[in-house]
Amino acid sequence: MKNKKAVALKRFFEEIHVVGKGEGYLAYKIIEVAKEHDIPVKRDEKLTEELYSVELYDQIPQEMVDDVAKVLEFLYNIKKQ
Repeated sequence: MKNKKAVALKRFFEEIHVVGKGEGYLAYKIIEVAKEHDIPVKRDEKLTEELYSVELYDQIPQEMVDDVAKVLEFLYNIKKQ
């Protein structure tokens, strides 16, 4: 569990921001809380690693928008079902 990382994102109008991130136990808790609130979770270690470098509450960089949009679309489709 020590090396596991998690990043929580939130969409504010047309922008996507990092609103939470953690490693180890904190990553586990982020995922647990998301599941408790029926927020879909997608495992993507490469993207998580990239997003982990974004400061809390900052907007994700433009070069990550397409990758994040694909994940959000995937999660939206899961939640819709």
